[in-house]
Amino acid sequence: MTDVDLFEAEAEALERANTVLASGTQELTRYRAALEELVQNYGQLMRQSRRLISRSDRTERELNQLNSRLKQLSDELEYKARHDNLTGALNRGAVFESAHRILEKSAMSVIVLDIDFFKRINDEFGHPTGDAVIRELVNRLRVALGDVGLIGRVGGEEFSILLAGMALDEAVVLAEHIRQAISGELFPCLPSRPVTSSFGVSWSVAGGDFEDAYARADEALYQAKRGGRNRVEREAA
Repeated sequence: MTDVDLFEAEAEALERANTVLASGTQELTRYRAALEELVQNYGQLMRQSRRLISRSDRTERELNQLNSRLKQLSDELEYKARHDNLTGALNRGAVFESAHRILEKSAMSVIVLDIDFFKRINDEFGHPTGDAVIRELVNRLRVALGDVGLIGRVGGEEFSILLAGMALDEAVVLAEHIRQAISGELFPCLPSRPVTSSFGVSWSVAGGDFEDAYARADEALYQAKRGGRNRVEREAA
């Protein structure tokens, strides 16, 4: 395929002007004609150059906008792949991934909790109210934790909190603080009855197995359930 010369006419005009100059002629008419043609084509060249530059700038802006949108979509997809749609907390897969990453570097405490009698809430008040209760509970977790820990939703009404580098005793105290933050004030979305949660807490050394730590916290949670709910239990010694 032959390349198209966008400035062929201008190049020919320049060549003719050079020919006139090289001929050494003293004929003013030929000089004037060559100069006029050169000026005309130079003006056209400038206009075409401006159009090309403008088109290039526009194309660059459009490409930048497209790249920005693609980056935004990529970030949104990555966020949705790791977070629970209802609450914005980490989903189960992201919880386990994050826990494994933490345990590669440090010890970690794990708090597992769920909402007491949640099925009754759904049955008596409907699933929209149940969803609102879950959202409010996660909001209270965030407030109680501040900038400490990672919150995950690992089941319908079951949640976990990963606490990198935190000792077991400190995590138990924190779990009790969270329990009181949940039960101490009625939820605006369910003002007719209190919402409570039960907690299990475990601890793992750096390099430990998260599945084992989670199982120990889960067993402590069921011990809290068997002990009457709305309480915190730690892993068995």
